[in-house]
Amino acid sequence: MSEPTAAAVTRAWVLHPDIRKNEHRRAAAPALEEAVALAKALGELEVVGQEIVPLPKPQPGYLFGSGKVEELGQRLKANDVELVLIDGPVTPVQQRNLEKAWNCKLLDRTGLILEIFSDRAATREGVLQVEMAALSYQRTRLVRAWTHLERQRGGLGFVGGPGETQIEADRRAIDEQLVRLRRQLSKVVKTRGLHRAARAKVPYPIVALVGYTNAGKSTLFNRLTGAEVMAKDMLFATLDPTMRRVELPEGPEVILSDTVGFISDLPTELVAAFRATLEEVLEADVIVHVRDISHAETDAQARNVEDILTSLGVDDERPRFELWNKVDQLEPSTAEALRTKAAREDHIFVTSALTGEGLDAPLAAIAETLRGAVSEEEIRLGHNEGRKRAWLYERDLVQDEEMEEDGVALRVRWTARQRDDFGRL
Repeated sequence: MSEPTAAAVTRAWVLHPDIRKNEHRRAAAPALEEAVALAKALGELEVVGQEIVPLPKPQPGYLFGSGKVEELGQRLKANDVELVLIDGPVTPVQQRNLEKAWNCKLLDRTGLILEIFSDRAATREGVLQVEMAALSYQRTRLVRAWTHLERQRGGLGFVGGPGETQIEADRRAIDEQLVRLRRQLSKVVKTRGLHRAARAKVPYPIVALVGYTNAGKSTLFNRLTGAEVMAKDMLFATLDPTMRRVELPEGPEVILSDTVGFISDLPTELVAAFRATLEEVLEADVIVHVRDISHAETDAQARNVEDILTSLGVDDERPRFELWNKVDQLEPSTAEALRTKAAREDHIFVTSALTGEGLDAPLAAIAETLRGAVSEEEIRLGHNEGRKRAWLYERDLVQDEEMEEDGVALRVRWTARQRDDFGRL
């Protein structure tokens, strides 16, 4: 028997346009490094070259000046490059012109992240969200990538009619797919709502791990839960949120949630999908921000995470801890200086999820914060408060019940959040 042939590897070249007039300009070297990591995360790509391209301002037709386009074209041809990845936004016109000039395929940052998300989405909801985002992105381009959408609608030929352009046919086909996907997604969202309601019945506090992609959240999750969530030195190694029950040392049992990693310049087409994935954070009793403290841009990454949490509506009053992770990758003197700095703050801890170093202290702090979060109390309801009694039973909070002359005495076990929700009934 002949051995199966290996999947073809695409030769790729990564460019980071360093636009001087961009007010949100990122440091060029780490930005290029992240773009290369994104390319490698896609798989089946061989990055044969990478470079920073200084740019006074974007040119409307080709992004780069004509001389730079020709110079890059010669370099790409000499290296047999099949795919160019540009770390930034590229307009449909610029993409079409550059593809013709360089005779190869081109993806901008948004397209690349969409490709990665499409490759990694595992749940039905994740797949639908990413497919919708990709279609919305592609609708503005229509550069013949959607050959499977080119057939016109069947029937007698009245719809569209003679002379309908291919772009109109493609756009209508994409719109029809978007409508179909929205219907499917609405059903999946209802199911997710039922799952969330079921979790609300469990009287355990929720601890959510958040952080920039590749900060070590999944490694930490696996160490604390004994789970086998995919954890690689790779951007977006995991997309779908995972939840497990964990008993904290000398503390309460909690639900630990591992969420998708954040990233700077998140494509607007993915914001909706991102919000759906991160709704678990809004339900959390404690948020643990895991930072890759060994990364050169750790402070900028932390600001990106905080900005996204704010945009999601996470309030500042929610208990929050910072784990300065990957300390094992630092020089001993640097690590010691960070430990001294973190010791001055009661919510910051220096850790290594890989080796387990420094994890006892944050777990104890989380346990202390949550110690009063789950409690047993006895409450009394009158005979006319059936709705409140039903609310308690719906969430499986009632441990015992005794009928009394003027009502009912209930022994309930609940979290502080559930007690507050009950008080608002």
